[in-house]
Amino acid sequence: MENQRKTVIVTGGGRGIGREIAISFYKAGYNVVIGYAGNEDTANETKKLCMEDGLLGELVLVKGDVSEEDTANQLLERALSFNGRIDVVVNNAGITRDNLLARMTEKEFMDVLDTNLKGTFLLCQKVTRPMMKQRFGRIINISSVVGVHGNSGQVNYSASKAGIIGLTKSMAKELASRNITVNAVAPGMIETDMTKILDEKSKEAILASIPAKRMGSPKDIAHTVLFLADVNSSYITGQVLGVDGGMGM
Repeated sequence: MENQRKTVIVTGGGRGIGREIAISFYKAGYNVVIGYAGNEDTANETKKLCMEDGLLGELVLVKGDVSEEDTANQLLERALSFNGRIDVVVNNAGITRDNLLARMTEKEFMDVLDTNLKGTFLLCQKVTRPMMKQRFGRIINISSVVGVHGNSGQVNYSASKAGIIGLTKSMAKELASRNITVNAVAPGMIETDMTKILDEKSKEAILASIPAKRMGSPKDIAHTVLFLADVNSSYITGQVLGVDGGMGM
């Protein structure tokens, strides 16, 4: 393994946190498989940003719905096509359909759970067998601070992210003996397209609740994910690492 370039799958890599994670892995020398839902322009922009410093490894884009088994199969197939290994998986794909509980439709609830939770489950299930065979793997699932503490107007999103934490801990217990670690990262308020639409009053209220007195950046999450993916993090598994400026304290 030391003489081979490692391979990572990053879902939801077209923009935001997923984009920064994909860029960071590529520039760290990984072969990168980027899963994206549908926006080819943003996916290609991610690819362009990865390759700014020249070709460091292989990079492919895979378009598909992570809630469908075929997409998980395609992601794994493309990853294995490089050198027959899959070393790291980052389940980052996620959507929101915010609404108050009393007004939320069943579709709004299930759409979020299908993408965020089922999508994570499907890819985790697919990569487990090759990782067990090679006796190495790093699985990092992107949860959220609201998966730990909840949030008004986001019962669907909070439930999906809390489910990811339970999935992570259970998988960690099943796979630890095979040198496969499974951890979750729980971002707080991160500067992405979703937070840019907040009005100034909302932003001020949020900042008041963060001890660090600032929003995080996608780079903060990417650095954390790279740390958990490293071979030297082999004794860390089943953990939920909050990257939130102290918001969850």
